[in-house]
Amino acid sequence: MASPAPPAVHAPPAASGPPVDPRLLRTASAVRRHLVVAAVCGVAATGLILAQAWLVSRVVAGATPSFALDGAVTGPGAGLGTLAGLVGALAVVAVARALLSYGAEAAALRSAARAKSQLRMQLVRRLAVTGADPARSTGEVVTLATRGLDALDDYFARYLPQLVLAVLVPVAVLVVVGGADWVSAVVIGVTLPLIPLFMALVGMHTRARTDRDWRLLSRLGGHFLDVVQGLPTLALFRRAQVVAGKVRETTDEHRHATMGTLRVAFLSAFVLELLATLAVALVAVEVGLRLLYGDLDYATALFVLVLAPEAYLPLREVGARFHASMEGVAAARQVFDELDRPATGAPGGTGAVPPPAPAGRGLVVSGLTVRHPGATTDALSGLSLRLEPGESVLLRGPSGAGKSTLLGVLLGTVAPTGGRVTVCGPTGDGTDLADLAGLDLDAWRRGVAWVPQHPHLFADTVAGNVRLADPGASGAALAAAARRSGLDAVVARLPHGWDTVLGEGGAQLSSGERQRVALARAFLRDAPLVLLDEPTAHLDPDSAGAVREAAADLLRGRTALVVAHDAGWAEHTHRTVTLGGPS
Repeated sequence: MASPAPPAVHAPPAASGPPVDPRLLRTASAVRRHLVVAAVCGVAATGLILAQAWLVSRVVAGATPSFALDGAVTGPGAGLGTLAGLVGALAVVAVARALLSYGAEAAALRSAARAKSQLRMQLVRRLAVTGADPARSTGEVVTLATRGLDALDDYFARYLPQLVLAVLVPVAVLVVVGGADWVSAVVIGVTLPLIPLFMALVGMHTRARTDRDWRLLSRLGGHFLDVVQGLPTLALFRRAQVVAGKVRETTDEHRHATMGTLRVAFLSAFVLELLATLAVALVAVEVGLRLLYGDLDYATALFVLVLAPEAYLPLREVGARFHASMEGVAAARQVFDELDRPATGAPGGTGAVPPPAPAGRGLVVSGLTVRHPGATTDALSGLSLRLEPGESVLLRGPSGAGKSTLLGVLLGTVAPTGGRVTVCGPTGDGTDLADLAGLDLDAWRRGVAWVPQHPHLFADTVAGNVRLADPGASGAALAAAARRSGLDAVVARLPHGWDTVLGEGGAQLSSGERQRVALARAFLRDAPLVLLDEPTAHLDPDSAGAVREAAADLLRGRTALVVAHDAGWAEHTHRTVTLGGPS
C-alpha cells in the first residue's frame, strides 16, 4: 500500500520521551508481561556474559606456555585436564547464550503479536463508538492499524530487550572489573557516559525527522488507498493522471524524508562506533602498559580486555535498534492519541439513563450546531427540526448544507458543539423527553436502521453480509428481508445463492444490487427508526425507482429521515424539509 520502510541503521534514541510509553503499559497487558520476561532474560544474559569473559581469559591464559628466566618453555599455563574442563564450560555457556537469545526473541515476538492485537481491537472498538478523527482519511486509519502497528515487532523483539541489557551489563561489568582492576574500572566509568550523551544529542535531531517520515508514510498510504478505491470514478472523468501526479509528489516527499533520516542515522552510527572504539583502546593501552611493567597479571589483563567491549556494546546496540523501532513507536503514539481523543459520538454511553425504545418515538432537534475539528465554519448551524412518531421526513438541500452531518449526530458518530437532540414520547405531546446525549450508544443504535449511499460489503457470503443486521436471524427471516428488499432476485441468479462469497466491497454486484443488500439489512433489523442517506444518488433511473419502491415498505409505520436530492422520494414521505435554501 505504501513504500517499504527504511532499513534498520544505527541511530540513537531521542532524548525526549520515555523509552517505554506509560500509555503502552496501561493499554496492552502483554507489554507488562514482556517487560518481566525481558528483565529476567537480561539478568541471565548478563551472568552468562560475565561467565564467558572469565572462561575465555582463563582458557587463553591456561593455553599460553610458561617461560623460564633463560627463555626455555617449561609447560602450559594450566594442566590439560583443567584446560579441557574450561573449554567444555565455555562451550556450554556459548550454547546457553544462543538458546537464551533465541527463546527471548521468540517470546518477544509473541508478546508483540498479542500487544498489536490488543491495540487493534481497542482502536476498532473506539472507532466503532466515536468514529474516526475527521482530520484523518480512511486510508490513514488503515495504514495506522496495519503497517504502523506491525512495526512494533522491532520495538518489542529487539529494542526493549537491548534496553534491559544496556542497564544491566555496563553496571555489572563495572562492578566485576572494579574487583579485578580498579584502574580499568575508572577508565571505563569515565568514558561510558559519553555514548548515551552523544546518543541524546543526535537523537534530539533524529526523532523529529523520524516522526515526519512516519507522517508522510501515513499520508502516502492513506492517499494511495483512497485513490485505488476511487479509481473507476477517476478514470470515468479522466482525472487519473492528475491524481497519479499527486501520488508521485507525495512519494518523492517520503523518499527525501527517508534519505535525510538515513543520512543522519549513518553519521550518528559513525560517531557511536568511534567513541566506543576509542574507549576500548584507552583501556587496552593502560592495561598493556601495566602488563608490560609487571603491575598486572596476564589472566586479569585478558579478563579486563574481554569484558571492556561488553560494557559499551549494549549502549551501541540500543542506538542501532532504536531507529528500527521508531516507526512502530510513532504509530503507537497516534493510536493512543486516537484512543484519548474526546468522544465524537452524540450519546455518551454512560448508561445513566435507560434508553427508551425507539418504537413509536419521535425526535426533537433544537438549535443543533456542529463544527468539525479544524474547520472555520459550522457544518450545521442552529438547526431545529421535529419528527413526530411514525412520521417520515425528506431532508433536501445543496451539498454542504449539513444533511449528512445531522444523520451523523443521530447515529452517534458526530458530536454536536451546540444544541441538543431529544427523544419524545409516543404521544408526541412533548412529555417523556430523554436527551440523546445521555443514552447508551449501543442500545440506541440497535433501534436504528441505516442505509448509506455507499454501503460496505465484506468478503463474506451474501447471507453473512445481510446477517450483519441480526447475526442470529433465521433462514425464514433472511428470506423475508430479501423478498421485501428485492434481493431475492439477485440471490437467485448468483452461482451459489446465499452461500455465494462476495469480494471486498461487493465486487460481483452492481450499485443497485449492493443497495438492495443494504435494504435487506434494514428490513432484517426491523428497527423503528430509519435513516437513509442518498440511497439512490448513484443509481440509474430504473434502479433508483426500484429502490424507492422497496424502501417505501421500509418507511411505512416507522419514524424516518430520508436525505436525498432525488425528488422522487417526496411520494413516499409525509413532508419535505429544505436546508440552506431551495435545493
